Amino acid sequence: MKKPAIRFPVKPLSLAILATFAAATVPAVAQEADDEEVIEEVVATGTRLKGTATAVMEERKNQAFVADIMGAEQISRTGDSDAASALRRVTGLTLVDGKFIYVRGLGERYSSTQLNGLAVPSPDPTRNVIPLDLFPSTIIESLSVQKAYSPSMPASFGGGNVDIRLKTIPSDYVFSVQGQLGSNTNNFDDAYQYNGGGDDWFGEDDGTRAAPAAIVDQWESKQFLDGISQEESVALFKGLNRDYDPRLESVDPDYKANLSIGNSFDYDDDWRFGFLLASGYDRSTDVSEEYVGEQPLRNGEEIRMIRFYDEVNTTEKSVKWSTLFNVGVDYNRQHRVDYSFIVLSDTRDQIRDMIGNTANITLSDNQRVRKYEVQYEERKMFTNQLRGTHTFPELGFLGFDWKYSEGRSSRDAPGNMEARFLLEDDNLDGIYDRETESSLSNSTTAGRYSFQTLHDRVENFAYNVNYPLMIDNWEMEFKAGGNFLSKTRVADNRRLDISTRAFTDTSILEGYNFNDILTDEVLDSASYSTQNLLRDTTVAGDDYAAGQKVDAYYFEADLFWNNLWRFSGGVRYEDFRQAVVPFDPRTNQFDLTDEADRSQLAFQEDAFYPSLAVTYFLQEDMQLRFSYGKTVVRPDLREVSSSTYIDPLTENPVGGTPGLRTTSINNFDIRWEWYREAGNNLSLGLFYKDMDSPIESVQSPAQDGPPLIRIANAETGKMYGMEVEFLQGLEVIGDGIWDNLFVSGNLTLSDSEIELDPANIEEQTGVSTSITNPTRAMTGHSKWVVNTQFGYDSDNGEHSASLVYNVFGPRILIPGIDGFDDSFEQPFHSLDVVYKWYPDFNTTVTLKVQNMLDQEKKIEFEDTLLRSETRGTSFSLAYRYDF
Repeated sequence: MKKPAIRFPVKPLSLAILATFAAATVPAVAQEADDEEVIEEVVATGTRLKGTATAVMEERKNQAFVADIMGAEQISRTGDSDAASALRRVTGLTLVDGKFIYVRGLGERYSSTQLNGLAVPSPDPTRNVIPLDLFPSTIIESLSVQKAYSPSMPASFGGGNVDIRLKTIPSDYVFSVQGQLGSNTNNFDDAYQYNGGGDDWFGEDDGTRAAPAAIVDQWESKQFLDGISQEESVALFKGLNRDYDPRLESVDPDYKANLSIGNSFDYDDDWRFGFLLASGYDRSTDVSEEYVGEQPLRNGEEIRMIRFYDEVNTTEKSVKWSTLFNVGVDYNRQHRVDYSFIVLSDTRDQIRDMIGNTANITLSDNQRVRKYEVQYEERKMFTNQLRGTHTFPELGFLGFDWKYSEGRSSRDAPGNMEARFLLEDDNLDGIYDRETESSLSNSTTAGRYSFQTLHDRVENFAYNVNYPLMIDNWEMEFKAGGNFLSKTRVADNRRLDISTRAFTDTSILEGYNFNDILTDEVLDSASYSTQNLLRDTTVAGDDYAAGQKVDAYYFEADLFWNNLWRFSGGVRYEDFRQAVVPFDPRTNQFDLTDEADRSQLAFQEDAFYPSLAVTYFLQEDMQLRFSYGKTVVRPDLREVSSSTYIDPLTENPVGGTPGLRTTSINNFDIRWEWYREAGNNLSLGLFYKDMDSPIESVQSPAQDGPPLIRIANAETGKMYGMEVEFLQGLEVIGDGIWDNLFVSGNLTLSDSEIELDPANIEEQTGVSTSITNPTRAMTGHSKWVVNTQFGYDSDNGEHSASLVYNVFGPRILIPGIDGFDDSFEQPFHSLDVVYKWYPDFNTTVTLKVQNMLDQEKKIEFEDTLLRSETRGTSFSLAYRYDF
């Protein structure tokens, strides 16, 4: 239910200000004027901004629970290309790895994501949450981040709920095309690339990387490569693609294209039909230089890396496709049914050429290790959604809403590969020549191939009945509904290692290209030892299946008294069931050691989750909100399995923990909001979260390679903080140019603390964790986050510009072990500029420059660099025409 609108004049410049920042305000009313030119200017400004900002902000103001909403115009203004990068502009939100949003410093597990209010499948092999970079901004109508829990939200709610709301059927005919060209300062020189497939431009592998049919037959027959002869091993190896060697080539420019068309039609006064089709293509390349530290060693006060790569050159290509099709029908403005079909495809193709040292291969021995690795993955999501909204005036305006979604996502990594080489400074000139002083590693893992697939399916049905009622000074609305979710996931992984110990004559390993060293001719003429050339290193737990069902019912009331108080709240009941089963790929049997493991893999709980929100209207333009909610955070699918898997984001091995407990959270929020004259506004919020058994990442030392990450329960946790938002037109300084300028921003100051009991964690995981700091901040939490925007809009509506700044405070990414402190991702100062020119009513030209400060991503501990990555300064020029 909405509070009656409080109206006051908003001048044309304020409309532009409103469209730049997701802060609540009031509906815009055209300023009265006798001058005809002034009236024309109002129309032009509103048209340029497409008129959605006011509605978005009015929605936020009228939310019963604390929420932030960002509309399509705000996203366009800041120049962000996808949902993930756009959400970092919202108060208290930070972006991790370009994919996952941390709300108020709580990791991605503590936030839920919905698409048009419904659950969506995830193509991430290790997480339930969906990577938000999958959603291009061109198909997004608005992004809603609800930070205070309400019964209509999923109970799995820690930091908040992110709802991605896609564009809907337009009210009038729209047809637009857009093209964009861009590049990055890192891309100006030649970069390492490799021979891929003929369909890479389309974002699909043409079979070049896929495992050969002969090896696939071995896997499907459950024979794998165990016990095969050397002749069979060599024959199978010949079928593998070996042409992955990096070579320096010039980098193509980035380019993208978008098209959208839609319309609505009236029929017989009562019926209205409409459709919208939006499609886009985006191809880009990111080149970077990195440093990767893997194993530190302390010598007194000195810390040095004994395993590291200090020359890392990375080239990552991405190809994205997006298609959105909406069709709907409306009868008498009382009954509406919409169908949406969404297809998203995101292909990532990365090659890294790395030179470094290990504990055994050192500079003191005039040796270096070189390896290259190719990581190729295709992520796809298909979603069908059907939604209905019905109002029955004859029943006291009873409302009935329903929605159904069936979605599938997949991740296909058809053939990733890595190869290892040894560089020896034979002439002792201090230069390790890649071409003349190189040989393929003489080891059991000179090369490795991996082949991965994942399929996720989600079916979600929800309904809601609402009934408005007015009695004396009370305006009331009562809601009751249900939400039913079913999710299934199947994943498998296969690995092959190339053992050069199979050759008796190691001189054949000299060279710097894997494909040139192990040719068919060399393989045919080589003499072999008793070790096989191919080793199947697929292990138990590489395959798994998972299922999840959630049945939920809720009741919610919204009571508004005497234009002074608003009481909203209710309770949600959820019955949650989940089962995860790891398989032994060789036997297709459960990978369980005993019956205890079997019982712990099945997870079931049911509980009630209440919430209450109170709003007090201090003045017509000022309100104070209070809210409380009890929520829960549950383990991800793989985290309750004892199997070890490789996290593709951190490259660390991760071991799950059967019997992992649910995190219970009590959430408290207070927010004061002031909607001032001419669209200026200010808000101040306080929040506190009390957590029991928070789920956290800890580390355990590994014998070789990076440390093993374990998932475990801390004892207790808490988080508290303050959020400030503002928007101010600079006309308060003076007349003239100041009338065209505004400044907006937000600041989050917060702190967190968890208590870890090493003895309890060792008992829970069965592994010693050697925790350095049993009391520390939560993983991923930044104590401060700053967003600011300085904007300009010309009087004639032909020009607009924004200078946008974002920075977050240091945050723990890798908890410390063995006496080493926690590793912190350092602040990244992002400064972007977006300029738009509207030469005529139909045309928009956009110039965008990002990371103008040329910042690097860095992770450090105890003033020691662990990882770094250059990002470069990117720029693009886009042209859009609306017919």
